[in-house]
Amino acid sequence: MSAVAAAAGAPSGSVYYRFPDRAALLASLWLRTIDRFQSGYVAALHTDPPQAAAVQAARHVVDWSLRNPTEAAVLLAGPESFGSAQWSAEARAAAAARQARLDDAVRNLGDRLGWRSQVDRERLALLIIELPYAAVRRCARKPDADLARTAEAVDQMIRKVVGGGETPACGRG
Repeated sequence: MSAVAAAAGAPSGSVYYRFPDRAALLASLWLRTIDRFQSGYVAALHTDPPQAAAVQAARHVVDWSLRNPTEAAVLLAGPESFGSAQWSAEARAAAAARQARLDDAVRNLGDRLGWRSQVDRERLALLIIELPYAAVRRCARKPDADLARTAEAVDQMIRKVVGGGETPACGRG
């Protein structure tokens, strides 16, 4: 808490006034970051046609992460890295509500694409969440990475899978 106060150039008492403890500060950081990311992501998931929504949502992950690398690192770390087990019941409920909002939007896109089974929805999440995050993670680790080419590669992969309305081949054997 004192390091946050020092970085902000504020008295430590003002930080404690706003955040009673470290858990409250970390929960606030997580929730603020989720809100900033999800505002554009959920909007992209609701665009038409659904094939374009999948591409736009994945592109949002890449573009937003590249514009906001510190906040992207927060999302990539996950709530457990921010002590979610010690958050207040109110903060945990707020985080659960944001996750439910995202889950509902992904489920809705799956329905619109005709991907209604649980397996299809898991594949959709891999495609529009995990794949773009993997690309972001890879670019973050390679200083000479061509970010535009990486984003375009993600777009092409998603278009290839959702363009014809087929389900991904992941896991088939």
